[in-house]
Amino acid sequence: MFPLFPRALSLFAVFAAALILARVDPPAHAQEALPFRLVDVTKAAGIAFTHNNGAFGKKYLPETLGAGAAFLDFDNDGRQDILLVNGTAWPGQPQARPTYMRLYRNEGDGRFSDATKAAGLEVELYGMGVAAADYDNDGWQDILITVVGQNRLFRNTGKGTFVDVTDTAGLGDRTGFSTSALWFDYDRDGWLDLLVLNYVRWTPETDVYCSADGRQKSYCTPEAYRGTTSWLFRNNGDGTFEDTTGKARLFDSTSKSLGVTLLDYDLDGWPDVFIANDTQPNKLYRNNRDGTFTELGLQAGLAFSEEGRARAGMGVDAADVDNSGTPSIVITNFSGEMLGLYKSVGEGQYADLAPKTEIGRATRNTLGFGCFFFDVDLDGRQDILVVNGHIDESFSSLHARVEYAEAPHLFLNMGSGRLEDVAQQIGGTFARPKVGRGAAFGDYDGDGDPDVLVTTNAGSALLYRNDVRSGNQVVRLDLRGTKSNRDAIGATVRIFAGDLRASRMVKTGSSYLSQSELPLSFGLGPRKAVDRVVIEWPSGGKDELKALAAGHVYEVVEGKGVVAKKPLRAADSGTQ
Repeated sequence: MFPLFPRALSLFAVFAAALILARVDPPAHAQEALPFRLVDVTKAAGIAFTHNNGAFGKKYLPETLGAGAAFLDFDNDGRQDILLVNGTAWPGQPQARPTYMRLYRNEGDGRFSDATKAAGLEVELYGMGVAAADYDNDGWQDILITVVGQNRLFRNTGKGTFVDVTDTAGLGDRTGFSTSALWFDYDRDGWLDLLVLNYVRWTPETDVYCSADGRQKSYCTPEAYRGTTSWLFRNNGDGTFEDTTGKARLFDSTSKSLGVTLLDYDLDGWPDVFIANDTQPNKLYRNNRDGTFTELGLQAGLAFSEEGRARAGMGVDAADVDNSGTPSIVITNFSGEMLGLYKSVGEGQYADLAPKTEIGRATRNTLGFGCFFFDVDLDGRQDILVVNGHIDESFSSLHARVEYAEAPHLFLNMGSGRLEDVAQQIGGTFARPKVGRGAAFGDYDGDGDPDVLVTTNAGSALLYRNDVRSGNQVVRLDLRGTKSNRDAIGATVRIFAGDLRASRMVKTGSSYLSQSELPLSFGLGPRKAVDRVVIEWPSGGKDELKALAAGHVYEVVEGKGVVAKKPLRAADSGTQ
């Protein structure tokens, strides 16, 4: 048992925070039609993918974890494409044919075409996660694939192809069990740096024998293995990277890291990092603005559960869920541990509000992986999606109320502090149990509402088209940095629309092994326009925009304001 973390909070502060955000009432709206639908369009969209975890009976630990996915615009046509990470057979094991990651090009008519071979990405890897961004500021998004083994960096040539530059970039000759990753400009020099998480010290040769029933091998928990440090690589601006893990004070050989998200914890304009750890304390790294970080997870109340225990952190996201201007944090955990939903209660402190609410009760028996905040119904309030799935089929026979395939959660922000799990009300295939892992959102059909991509372990990837039926309005912003990194990663955007105040950050990472789109969507509810927009760029500069009409996507360039405006496509009436 870990000691309880220190608190300088009054009971009133914690109680007030719970009232503001986390009171989850019984689903009074259970019989009402939802203002949106999530329609399974996987087959119609041309997504035909099956994840290969390489399992052949030896119960190797990595087989339980993969894999991730990303929305990205690799060909700069303004449409969100899809990348799906894949595994492969273990050395010495046969397979009928090689399995590769898959890059699907968005054709703009609701369908995707497989561009993997043409792009030069038919590469056999035991892949885990993905992070995509323009690290060399040449105008094209590049791809980092995390791997059990050697991670790989693929530079976008701008001609529809990618080139493996792992070695020339200085990222080669370094093997591990890598998981999530994110691109961010931690020193604000205009070049994107790279943070890669690592899980445990594991190889096929050091695999440990574990047994849940005493008769046959089962998958070990991470407690069977030693932790290992994550890696921070500083971008030198010439196509190469320098390992600054130690210099930046991020070296930590005890962590077992799975999920990572970017946030501005102290609202000082410098990017901070939160890492979800499995059976080890979570870590909050505050940016000291001098190339170093200070770890504040314990002091901030984010390291442990309310009982003072380290949980099995999997996925994570951070966002201004209550439109207060400060980020909240959601963390998925193992079955029996419930979701963590941390709200800022002032003076750098957070309180986990899930245990006292229906959110905690709803997630106690599910094992969460991918998760994110997003405004699924465009009402101006951020909602929470969680995908679930266990790690071993045998658990369902050994533990009551534990299933291998599990239904997702979708906590709809109803306003007035109420969040309701409406996953079962959506209909179609969305709520069907699945062995969920990665999850990301992106507006692939250009109508302004966020669509959902889910991966399953040793199963299919699933694309759900979002059909918002309420008539709620939306404004989309696509940012381009000049002094800042070109993708504007780390930029914070605040909007003012009548009585609505909301903020979003441009970021990579988050969820689990996955990445959502970079453009920002602001749901406005019935409001027809945004009165004012304030953009705080990673460089430290600010831009202000006025009177943006709803129903459009705006391209905004640092220091120049709006340079292009395009109407969003009419919403699909939505038939499956």
